[in-house]
Amino acid sequence: MNNGFLPLSKEDMIERNIEQFDFVYVIGDAYVDHPSFGHAIISRLLEAHGYSVGIISQPDWKERDSIAIYGEPRLAFLVSSGNMDSMVNHYSVSKRRREKDSFTPGGVMGKRPDYATVVYCNLIRQTYKKTPILIGGIEASLRRLAHYDYWSNKVKRSILMDSGADILMYGMGEHSIIELADALASGIAVEDITFVDGTVYKTRKKEDIYDAVYLPAFEEVKEDKTTYAQSFYMQYCNTDPFSGKRLVEAYPHEIYVVQNPPAKPLSQAEMDDVYALPYMRTYHPSYEAAGGVPAISEVKFSLTSNRGCFGGCSFCALTFHQGRIIQARSHDSLLTEAEHITHDKDFKGYIHDVGGPTANFRAPACTKQLTKGACPTKQCLFPEPCKNLKADHKDYLSLLRKLRKIPKVKRVFIRSGIRFDYLLADPDRTFLKELCEYHVSGQLKVAPEHISDKVLQKMGKPKVAVYNQFVKEYKQMNEKLGKKQYLVPYLMSSHPGSTLQEAVELAEFLRDLGYMPEQVQDFYPTPSTISTCMYYTGLDPRTMEPVYVAHNPHEKAMQRALIQYRDPKNYDLVKEALIKTGHADLIGFDSKCLIPPRKLKPKSEHAHTSSGKKAKAVPKSKPISKNSARDNHTKNRQSKQRNSSSRKGKRQR
Repeated sequence: MNNGFLPLSKEDMIERNIEQFDFVYVIGDAYVDHPSFGHAIISRLLEAHGYSVGIISQPDWKERDSIAIYGEPRLAFLVSSGNMDSMVNHYSVSKRRREKDSFTPGGVMGKRPDYATVVYCNLIRQTYKKTPILIGGIEASLRRLAHYDYWSNKVKRSILMDSGADILMYGMGEHSIIELADALASGIAVEDITFVDGTVYKTRKKEDIYDAVYLPAFEEVKEDKTTYAQSFYMQYCNTDPFSGKRLVEAYPHEIYVVQNPPAKPLSQAEMDDVYALPYMRTYHPSYEAAGGVPAISEVKFSLTSNRGCFGGCSFCALTFHQGRIIQARSHDSLLTEAEHITHDKDFKGYIHDVGGPTANFRAPACTKQLTKGACPTKQCLFPEPCKNLKADHKDYLSLLRKLRKIPKVKRVFIRSGIRFDYLLADPDRTFLKELCEYHVSGQLKVAPEHISDKVLQKMGKPKVAVYNQFVKEYKQMNEKLGKKQYLVPYLMSSHPGSTLQEAVELAEFLRDLGYMPEQVQDFYPTPSTISTCMYYTGLDPRTMEPVYVAHNPHEKAMQRALIQYRDPKNYDLVKEALIKTGHADLIGFDSKCLIPPRKLKPKSEHAHTSSGKKAKAVPKSKPISKNSARDNHTKNRQSKQRNSSSRKGKRQR
């Protein structure tokens, strides 16, 4: 039935009198026609440029015919694993299978294969030997060249090699998809489309490659970790659309994978046009019987105001995917979308978020980035804010004030996270005041990640003194406003550079705060991040200096347990860690001690009390007196995915 959504079945195709689609788009997610989902943006953009698109959502990869329901497309197949890397979607950092897939109807797990992009492409090739295949999305983008794959513990080839696809689109894709579509429609053979920025292709014609930087060959990076780290950093220094060079990686049998320079950022007008496309803003109605698609709840009443991030955290893939140059929508565009949201039957008066990868970034870090790009070997905020940084919240404040005045809007929240170091770099504290006054609902989540400066340096995060200053100012501002609001810090265990000693240091910090997280985020080595390179090679690719990495599962369990030292089930791990690090003085009844003395239990009894009963969970931390440092923290950090095309498409798309 033609209900405003794009065709999702053969019946839809027949109803619209379409004999052959220009593009057939195979996706690993459920079809959600909302601009927080990459497949919605790409398909609506193609539609706006006159191309027809049929969607095949979550095909049965064990059934060859599932990929052929529309027949052969006129121009190409498009393939994406979805808003997340399929392996991150399927497995926790401990490589245990997750129980829920928020991007599938009803949250059911198992509707897409591992390494979905490769599997879908190989399925297509079984039937359509010569039809062009274009791949994109977070999984393809971050695996575009040789990369360390955590789940197989191997260095894998470019995904172009394993998938059999013809062209890979990396980054956000709006510019490259239209240029590719127009080239194919004009009759250019797919093997001759080697000129589009933001794409990767493979060739045997070395003589046709020009103005390029040659990376170490795949066989070299696969065999030598030092070479891998060097190659990775060359890629990292060429991610900017203004200064990035063409990169070439050689493979056996004289095959070359060529990465063209990144596509240019979208202008504000282009951003506005993308978000003004006729999205239905929800999941396809055929999923209603299964309970809908859980992921829509995170974004349905949220506004994406910007893209890109100059924060430069080592464990984040944004540098490789969305880039470091901020692209922002106009106020009119955001106000129009907000007004539209207020007419939704489920809208209760609350806009859940106005942000992006980092909510309080609304403009490039400095004017130089608009013409020359981001500095390839320097960061805007790390280790100290650059002298050229323009820290200014005036535009964001103006936007938030306008949104608050829209009829039917009761509150406007900021949930996608702020950079507290950028906030402090702004000499005007008006944003902090209005943040506390209007945009926080009891607690604000921030991401110090750790408190050891040694670890923070490897993370690309500011020193702990910066976080402490923010805690102080946040507390003072809330007291001035007569509000009782708290901070929830995101913390990470086992990041490269963190030994048990730094983990104990973090536990003592939490002790002094009177706070214990209910959950802890272990470092997750996802493709194409500096931290993952450190995890695999034991080297910091920026300096080539050795980095300590906790690989042993037992040590990682001890680091995680130290953050939750008050939980009875962690007692034995915490005690072992304290003894091992020479901190037995922290075992006792003194106020500075982490745990009381008690005999170690046999390993088989670690999760049980002496009576054999399962240990009770520690009650949630509660705020205590107004003068206590605990006022700045409540509850725990929620589990959070790191690889990000959006934060659901912001950090990961």
